[in-house]
Amino acid sequence: MLREAPAMTVRQNLGELLNEVQYKRDQIVITKAGKAVAALIDIPLFERLRQLDEEFSRITKHLQQAFQDMPEQEVYDLLDEAISHSRQDVPA
Repeated sequence: MLREAPAMTVRQNLGELLNEVQYKRDQIVITKAGKAVAALIDIPLFERLRQLDEEFSRITKHLQQAFQDMPEQEVYDLLDEAISHSRQDVPA
């Protein structure tokens, strides 16, 4: 379950919140002055997010290298074409 908790509550109840995250697989968004600033999540989710971030960085770097010699407008045109094409394949 995803829920919010003010930083003061987290500080006062950290052990209990860690148990909720570890055993119930809850996710807690920590707020400060009403704004989300951090989150408590379990390690399997954290590891998955790290893997996704690494993969995204790898793909981004690969794309930058692949298109580095292409004029910027051509890259945008290709992206627009790919987006249009993918939207045509999505059932309404």
